[in-house]
Amino acid sequence: MNGPALVLVAHGTRSTRGVEMIAALAEAVTRELSETVAPGLRAPVVRTAFVDVLGPSPSEVLRDLRATAPDMPAVVIPAFLASGYHVYQDVPREVGESGHPTVTVTPAMGPDPALARIMTMRLRAAGMRRGDAVVFAAAGSSDARARADVRRAAALLTEQLDAPVRIAYVATGAPRVPEVVAELRDSGARRVVIASYLLAQGLFQQRLHEAGADGVAEPIGVHPAVVRLLADRYRSAAAQSTAVHVR
Repeated sequence: MNGPALVLVAHGTRSTRGVEMIAALAEAVTRELSETVAPGLRAPVVRTAFVDVLGPSPSEVLRDLRATAPDMPAVVIPAFLASGYHVYQDVPREVGESGHPTVTVTPAMGPDPALARIMTMRLRAAGMRRGDAVVFAAAGSSDARARADVRRAAALLTEQLDAPVRIAYVATGAPRVPEVVAELRDSGARRVVIASYLLAQGLFQQRLHEAGADGVAEPIGVHPAVVRLLADRYRSAAAQSTAVHVR
């Protein structure tokens, strides 16, 4: 017997490295779930989908799953670091358009303390020193709920570093990352480093390297803590989905 299928939904990118990272993340989650599967169950089917730039879309994946296993529930995990338009509008619309009868959508990946811990490790790997000014760089959103999530994520990183961070955006919203880097230098910061609140490599990460900082942390990427976070999201939703399906 299989548990519910898992559909990992990401934004989408034209970056080959970014697409490969999402595939690697899905593979890592599959391994994690395979190692902890309950007796009598097989590891869940894990598929990836994208809401923008490339396919397949979540609705396409859900329709395919329904065609191959009509009675199998599905769990959709939005692999987003903040919940804005894509999470609140695109994902529910795609689920509705799929016609799949039993879909559970989990909360988005972030914000979460595990991500703040990973960002701290990425900053240290990028050469962060005590006393460096830190820019918390997020993609940005016009959705106030997503901006609130970014503020929460920045507060979690501040806790981890025991030092303040300045929020800045790569694409949507103000202030932009280069502006904040320049402001920190003008205010006397000797060194400025950027904490990347991005999931994968791509155009946005490249822009961070062009912002004039002394160091740029890698994206959150595939990390055991991310894998555990996603696996836990799945297990919680799968338990609810199975209970509803049985009744």
